[in-house]
Amino acid sequence: MTKGIYIATTEDHSGKSLLSLGLMHTLLGKMPKVTFFRPIVHDTEKDHHAEIMKSHFDLPFEINQLTGLSRQNLIELLNQDKLGDVLDIIISKYKELEDNSDFVLVEGTDFAGQGSLVELDLNVLIAKNLGLPVVLIGNGKDKTAKELKSSMQMAYRSYEKQEVPVMAVISNKVLPENLYDTQKAIQKFLPPGAESFVIPHNSNLSSPTMKEIAEALDAKVLFGEEYLSNKVGSFGVGAMQLRNYLTQIKDDNMVITPGDRADLILGALQANISKNYPKMAGIVLTGGLIPEEPIIRLIEGLQINLPILSVNRGTFYVANTVGNVKANIFAYSKEKISKSIELFEEYVPLTSMFEKFTYFKNKLLTPRMFQYNMVKRARAAKKHIVLPEGYDERILQAAAELVNKDLVEITLLGDLDKIRARSLKLGISLDFAKVKVIDPQNSSLLEDFADTLYMLRKHKGMTRDVSKDLMADVSYFGTMMIYKGLADGMVSGAVHTTQHTIRPALQFIKTKPESSVVSSVFFMCLDDRVSVFGDCAINPNPSASELAEIAISSADSAQSFGIEPKIAMLSYSSGDSGKGEDVDRVREATALVKEKRPDLKVEGPIQYDAAVDPIVGKAKMPDSDVAGQASVLIFPDLNTGNNTYKAVQRETGAIAIGPMLQGLNKPVNDLSRGCTVDDVFNTVIITAIQAQEF
Repeated sequence: MTKGIYIATTEDHSGKSLLSLGLMHTLLGKMPKVTFFRPIVHDTEKDHHAEIMKSHFDLPFEINQLTGLSRQNLIELLNQDKLGDVLDIIISKYKELEDNSDFVLVEGTDFAGQGSLVELDLNVLIAKNLGLPVVLIGNGKDKTAKELKSSMQMAYRSYEKQEVPVMAVISNKVLPENLYDTQKAIQKFLPPGAESFVIPHNSNLSSPTMKEIAEALDAKVLFGEEYLSNKVGSFGVGAMQLRNYLTQIKDDNMVITPGDRADLILGALQANISKNYPKMAGIVLTGGLIPEEPIIRLIEGLQINLPILSVNRGTFYVANTVGNVKANIFAYSKEKISKSIELFEEYVPLTSMFEKFTYFKNKLLTPRMFQYNMVKRARAAKKHIVLPEGYDERILQAAAELVNKDLVEITLLGDLDKIRARSLKLGISLDFAKVKVIDPQNSSLLEDFADTLYMLRKHKGMTRDVSKDLMADVSYFGTMMIYKGLADGMVSGAVHTTQHTIRPALQFIKTKPESSVVSSVFFMCLDDRVSVFGDCAINPNPSASELAEIAISSADSAQSFGIEPKIAMLSYSSGDSGKGEDVDRVREATALVKEKRPDLKVEGPIQYDAAVDPIVGKAKMPDSDVAGQASVLIFPDLNTGNNTYKAVQRETGAIAIGPMLQGLNKPVNDLSRGCTVDDVFNTVIITAIQAQEF
C-alpha cells in the first residue's frame, strides 16, 4: 500500500494549493498522521506552500523538513550533471517524512523557472522515484475544453510513458459554461479507473489581496493595515477629475493615484462608505508623495475600512506591476484557505479516489529508490563485514565511506602500520577508531582458527601444518571469522580470483540445506528499473535442475530486496518455437521451477527482448504473466550471462551491483578485479543485508 500521493500540474498558478488543502483536510479525517512535502522550492527555509500546510494543519515538522532542495541548488546540480544527487536528496527527505507519518502529500514544482517540458519531465521523474501515483491538476482559465484537454493529455501521456499511474485529472478555474464539456473531454483519454473532476473559476481565489499588492510594490502602509486582506478584483488609475472617476468605481476596485491628488483620495474614501457606490479594495499613492498634514488629519478622523499604501515609483510602473501580480494563498489567508477546502469538497468526491490511492501498490522500483532502501536497511542493522584485501586503494576508500556513513562495522585484514601508511599516502581519511585491523599471520586467533579448520577438514586429508598455512591466507582467515561468528559477512575479489575468494566458503561455510549449488546474481540498475541477472559469475554450464535452483534462489533474492520476482528463463527461442538440446534444457528447468515453487511467476524458454519489452512480449507470448515485464532474468550458461550483463552495463550505463552469491550458509561475496569504489561499497551493503537473514 502506498503512503503518499503526488500532485502535479503543467503550468504555474493552476491551483495546486487548493488541491493540497482539500486533500489534506480530507485525509486528516481518515488517518491521524498526514504530512506534506515539496521536493523543489524557492527557499527551503521559507516556502509559503509549506507554511500554509504547517500552520493550518499544525504539522509537527519544521519548514526545512517539509521541503527538499531549493531551485537554485537544483539548477547548480543539473548544470553539473548530478541529477542522481537531486533524486537522492529528494528520496531521503521524503522517506524521513514517510517513516514518521501515515501518509505524505507531495506537491510538485511551480513551473516558475525551467522550461515547461524540462519541469514536466522532472516531475515525472520525481514521482516515479518516490513510487507515488499522481493527481494532475490543470489551469482552465481562459481555455476552451478542447485547449485544456490538449495540454492535460500531453502531460498524462508523459506520466503514462514512464509507467507512473495517474489516478485523477482535475481541471481547475474552468468557466461555468465549460464545466460539462471539460469533464467529458478529459475523461475520454483516461483509462478505466482514472477519474476526471472539474472545479469552476472562483473570483475570490483568483484575486490578489492588498497585502500581496503591497509586497509586490514594496509599499508602505499609511492607513488600514488591518484591511490588507481585502481582495483586489480590478484596479484603475485616477488621473481624471473626481466626478469622472467616481463613475469608474467597481466592486473590489483599487485606486492608483499620485499622492498629491487629495481630491481623488478623499472622494474615493467617501465613495467607499456611501451606500450608493461599490465597496473598494484600497488606494495606492504613487510618486512617493504623501498627502499634506491637513489631509492626513482629515483621513485620521474618518472611519475607513480600506488600506492606503504609498509607493516611491511612478503611476505607470505601479499599474504595470499590479497587472502582473498573481493571486496566491498564504498562511494568513484564512478566507482563501476555507474557500479552497469548500470548493474541493463540493466538486471532488474523494471517497472512491481515496480508496484507490491508499490501496495502490507500486510495481516499479527505480535504481535510486533501490539504493536508498539498501543503505537504510544496512544502517538499521549495522552488520560486521570483513574485507581481506586491506591494502587495496578501492577497498580503503569504500571502507572509509562506509564507516563515515555509519552503515556497517568493518574489519580490514593486513598489517596495521602498512594500512595506515597506505591510507595516508592515498589521502584517505580512514578512522581507525572505528575500523578494526587484524594481521592474520600475527593474530592471536591464528592457532584457534587453524585447529578449527583441521578438525573440519581432516577427513579430507588436511594436516595441522597445512591448516595453519592456509589460515595465514586472508581469504581463509576472513571466512573463518564468519564461521566463528566474529564477522557477519565477507567481501573480497578486488585482488584475488573468484576461486580464491569462495573456495574456503565452499569447504567449511558450505551451502544451505535446501541448496545444492552456489550461484550468483547481479542487481542491474537500469534507467527506470532494477532487474536481477543470474547466474553471471559462477556456474559455466548448469544442468536443468541447477538452472531451476538458480532461478528459485534468484527469485528469493529479488523478493528479499523489494523486487517482485517475475522469472524469465532465457533462451534463443520463445515458447514452443525452438528445438534442440540447449532450449530443451531451459524448458525442463522452467517445468521444475513450476513444480517446486508454484507460487512463482515464471516463463520459459523466452528470448531477452520478449522478456523485457512489453510490445514484443505481448506479440510473442500474449497470455504470459511474465513476458514484457520480467524482473528476474536467468541465463542458460555463464558465457551468455557474463557477456550480457557486461554488455548491458557498458552500453546503457547501468550500475551492476554484485555479484551476490546465493546458497551459502553465511554471506561471502566476490568482487571483480576491475571493480570500482562504488562496486565495493554496494557489494558490502548487499552483504550486510544478506547477513540480516542469518
